[in-house]
Amino acid sequence: MKTLKLLAVLLGYPSEGMVAALPEIARRLNAESALRGATQDALAGLLAELKREDLLDLQERYVAQFDAGRATSLHLFEHVHGDSRDRGQAMVDLNALYRRSGFVLAVSELPDYLPAVLEYLASRPAEEVHDLLEDCVHILRAVGERLLAGGSPYAAVFAALLDLHRAAPLAAPKGAAKAQLARPLDEEWSEAPVEFGAPPGIDAAAAHGAQQSRPQFIRFVPKNP
Repeated sequence: MKTLKLLAVLLGYPSEGMVAALPEIARRLNAESALRGATQDALAGLLAELKREDLLDLQERYVAQFDAGRATSLHLFEHVHGDSRDRGQAMVDLNALYRRSGFVLAVSELPDYLPAVLEYLASRPAEEVHDLLEDCVHILRAVGERLLAGGSPYAAVFAALLDLHRAAPLAAPKGAAKAQLARPLDEEWSEAPVEFGAPPGIDAAAAHGAQQSRPQFIRFVPKNP
């Protein structure tokens, strides 16, 4: 679970503190046995670039990579709700999940920001980590493959998340597949309702006890073909 915290740091906005921590991050990631050799090599490339480049250049590149459009956004609900008002309610529900677990977001962070989600998961039981990653693994894969297609070293972080989840590795797209990756994910996927309360047909009061004993997860479900 500590590896999720390290990956959250690498996906965060570049800062002097992050750059200073790179040697320790590299040491800890090298010791992570769940990562494939190719993933370790890709992470080493990312770490080398973060260490080598000027901080302002890294920050400009980060904004251009992750804030310029929806295709590689680090906000998970962006890929499901887009700009619809449903995203706001999903944010409220996810914030409530964090509060129930004693997890406090930085004032400037939105709850669906992937580094924040990873920090939350780094403190949670393995079963909860598995279930949430399983729900959003298709988004992690799609964003990772878009980054890979564009030659971004940040694809290594998404490859690492798939390795930790024991999922198939990122596939390098070719030909027509690259054009497909230009489409926003919300044209390819839709979600079942994000359910943090009682399931349909179950009395809310009766379900309250169940909510105290089992975690609630972000749900991302693919469209039927």
